[in-house]
Amino acid sequence: MPIADADDLVRMRDGVFFEGPDANRKYSRFWILLVLASIIASAGVVADSTATVIGAMIVAPLMTPILGTMLAVILGDRRNLLRSIALVVGGAAAAIGVGYTLGLLLTNDIVAATNGQVAARVTPRLIDLVAALATGVVGSVALVRRDISDTLPGVAIAISLVPPLAVVGLTAEASHYGEAAGALLLFATNVAAILATGIIVMAMYRVHRLVPPASTAERERVNRRNAVLVVVAFVAVILVPLIGSTVKIGRDTSRENDVRSTSAAWADSVGWEVLRVQSDDTSVIVDFAGPPPIPEVDTLAADLRAAGVDGAVSFNFFPRESISLDP
Repeated sequence: MPIADADDLVRMRDGVFFEGPDANRKYSRFWILLVLASIIASAGVVADSTATVIGAMIVAPLMTPILGTMLAVILGDRRNLLRSIALVVGGAAAAIGVGYTLGLLLTNDIVAATNGQVAARVTPRLIDLVAALATGVVGSVALVRRDISDTLPGVAIAISLVPPLAVVGLTAEASHYGEAAGALLLFATNVAAILATGIIVMAMYRVHRLVPPASTAERERVNRRNAVLVVVAFVAVILVPLIGSTVKIGRDTSRENDVRSTSAAWADSVGWEVLRVQSDDTSVIVDFAGPPPIPEVDTLAADLRAAGVDGAVSFNFFPRESISLDP
């Protein structure tokens, strides 16, 4: 693997740090793009438009200060570390605020039950962390190597940052705080993945060896080590709810499958059909449709117990009747 050189370091610092004579231009660019990306993402979520949300991902500049945080950790650069963290936190707050404000202007609540874009972002799982880790590796390598830097637009699409924040604002405005917390967890998962994989990639390219001798005092080396430990702890904290969410989703899916197969067999025997099986916080809900009258459910309840289905199961029956009108 090639080792990064001084020219690579200068290029990386210029790409992710908000410093030097162009600092004001970089700040204005960041905030303009962030606000516009937040508006686009929020509008895309409200419209349930995947294409619009993808457009917001490409425009969003949040990847820059996150990579800046990672590089500042590697270089032991306290000033740029604090500056980058402030931009990440401030940018996230601004994106949430845009989503919340848009939610105030709407007559209908934007929540997972009625919006696919929200539903896709409020229950993060371990697989989301795996995808974020892989994407973080690509983004970090693209930062080091100019010959593959053209992959960054693809990284921006894969590592969704602003859309989850827009969902946080929209669902918080609708008072669905559990969904808001889930979307915020997805954002934190992506940030943790970028930081963790970036530190590993920079170590592999030995970027830390490019720090000028004047910046390698013992105090700064300790700060770098402590900062890496904080990132590791951040990833560990993120893992706990992700594991819990993954286990719950797996358990609910298995239970839904058992309920679906048993209910479908029973429905077929009484001339009805299963329309939908879904879970909420308290039970599995089965929707049936068929000709009146509504059949008795004693046999179905016994079948579910025999299949080992535990917990509450609710049934909704929708009688279906055809009426022909003579011309």
